[in-house]
This record gives sequence, C-alpha cells and structure tokens, in this order.
Amino acid sequence: MAQTLALGASLILLSAADKPSAVLQTDANGAGVELAKITLPKGEVDIRFEGLRSTKGMIRACLTRDPHYFPKCEKDPAARHASIAAAQADAQLHFGGLEPGDYALLVLHDENGNAKVDTMLGIPREGVGFSRNPKLMMGPPPFRKVHFPVAQGTVKQVVRLKYFL
Repeated sequence: MAQTLALGASLILLSAADKPSAVLQTDANGAGVELAKITLPKGEVDIRFEGLRSTKGMIRACLTRDPHYFPKCEKDPAARHASIAAAQADAQLHFGGLEPGDYALLVLHDENGNAKVDTMLGIPREGVGFSRNPKLMMGPPPFRKVHFPVAQGTVKQVVRLKYFL
C-alpha cells in the first residue's frame, strides 16, 4: 500500500514495497502526471568478527529481511550471502546496496569448509554467531531478537562467534 504526501501542487507517492516512488503533479482534470521517479537511498552493513578460535576454514554469512527464512536463509531467494576464504582475526564482511528495512544476520565459522553447520546431538561443532549477539541457549534465536534496521548509510555490526563443542 502506497502512502501519499502532498507538497504544494505535487504529490510524492511513498511505496512500502521498497520500489522507486513517483512524484506526481495534478493536471487541470485532477489526474496525476508523473514528473519523476525517486529511488530510496540504499544502505550498507559492515561486519567485524570476534572470538574466532582458529584460522581454519571460512567464515560464511547470510543476511535476510524475511523472518520466515531465518535462520535457514539459504532457502530465501532474496537473502544475501557472503563468505571469506580464510578465517582470520581481522576478518570483515561488507554487504552493500541494501533496501531500507530490518535485517538479521547469521554467521558460521565453517572450519572444515563443507558449507554446512556440523552438529553433534544437535549442538553446533563449529562457531556460530548472530547480529546483536543474543544469548544463545537451546536452538537459534528468533528473528525479533537479532534484527537490526538498515537505512541510508552504513550500519556496523560486531558478531561474537560462539563455540559449544
């Protein structure tokens, strides 16, 4: 549903779907004539990692806006994925060109490089972390505990990796 904001004789339609919005001018018949498209500014997320127990393997991250795909965001067609070939103490990741909204981040220290979370009796054998660093108990945290807003500019996240085994 679009919101409308009147500015003099022009109207700006603000789209809730993160699509370009239109600036309209009303003609003599009361019809809207499009003057320009406005694209909402994009955001960025810079991620730094703390608590790596080794430099083996890779760091993999998944960024999603959809709570239904969290934490299994590999099934989210709109999710953004990134990885760092070598885990290291000063490792960082960057996601750019993000539409404004709430995002959640899942991080895996994939020490053996097999692109999955290895578990023993359901407990991760490799490091895991989430945006906002929630306290981890039984299972992954819900989206509401890890989401953070992204708007214009750069949001910085520090993710502390947790190792259970």
